[in-house]
Amino acid sequence: MNKFCKIVIGLLFMPFFLAAQEKPPEQQMDFEAYDPPSTLVVSENKVTRAKFPFIDIHNHQAYMTSPGTLTKLVDEMDKLNMGVMINLSGRGFRGSGDHLERSMDTITRFHPKRFALFTNIDFTDIDNPQWQARTLKQLEDDVKRGAMGLKIYKSLGMNNLDSKGKRIAVDDPRIDPIWAKCGELKIPVLIHTADPKSFWDARDEKNERWLELKTHPRRQRSATDPAPWEQLIQEQHNVFKKHPKTKFINAHMGWYPNDLKKLSELLDAMPNMYVEIGAVIAELGRQPRTARNFMIKYQDRVLFGKDSWVPEEYTTYFRVLETADEYFPYHKRYHAFWRMYGMELPDEVLKKIYYKNALTLLPRIDKSQFPK
Repeated sequence: MNKFCKIVIGLLFMPFFLAAQEKPPEQQMDFEAYDPPSTLVVSENKVTRAKFPFIDIHNHQAYMTSPGTLTKLVDEMDKLNMGVMINLSGRGFRGSGDHLERSMDTITRFHPKRFALFTNIDFTDIDNPQWQARTLKQLEDDVKRGAMGLKIYKSLGMNNLDSKGKRIAVDDPRIDPIWAKCGELKIPVLIHTADPKSFWDARDEKNERWLELKTHPRRQRSATDPAPWEQLIQEQHNVFKKHPKTKFINAHMGWYPNDLKKLSELLDAMPNMYVEIGAVIAELGRQPRTARNFMIKYQDRVLFGKDSWVPEEYTTYFRVLETADEYFPYHKRYHAFWRMYGMELPDEVLKKIYYKNALTLLPRIDKSQFPK
């Protein structure tokens, strides 16, 4: 057979050779799809109801003006053993004072023991000479109406701009009177600054949040968008240090749940800072021994929070906090592709995280529904 014939035959049969080398469809799989159930046989204690009644310090509800909505929420809360829900969006998603007043009226008439509201402030007009006085009056009036704290959204430092289009820093001195007023009124400030550090990192094979950024690309930021992550966090800490008489609840453990040594240093340096565990239980669940030691050491400074209202997801929190279970999945794989382990916290520590610390910070909550 001459060389030309061999080439022709090779070209004719090449598709068959290539097809034979391709993997069948059932063997083709990408990272997102690979999620096998564990074959590990260990004790399982799925906790659908908290061991003690708890206060969710970090929740968001849009329609608390409706008695029917509150009644439905109470039914779902009872199943979880949630004693009180704190709605951080007291002024609604449009910032209306009327919304806060109507929500407070509905709560007072129908379920006064089960809900509490935090108010919110608008930074849009910050460089107006009247902004400070107007905002201080609003804060005082909202507390008189029943608001128990102030919630600061992550838009401060990230998206809020003044009239010149300049980013409003978390530690902008124009806000200082507001922080000071919260101390005078003895209400805590729950503040969310920035997002996980990985959102500022390159979306590559070294980024633990790769899957989340792939499925939620709007969360991706450049190293300086709108400022370096370290700068945003430092601005927040500057506020805490400048206003030692005001108590601050650092949302999402200040984005240091994956570095509890650093978080310990911050808590030691800033005694007016507290933390809540909303949306970061996955970080605690993968380091159960270190996290357990941290929780015991700082048991007076940690509060229970969840953030998004998805009742079936609370079981992950209960299981990590209460049990000694091993190697169980998180409820959102794009948040955590790793497995969880329980911390099996002592009852006295659980009580403080679940409700005692919140009752200390929010003394107007009715204590009669909680154990002593």
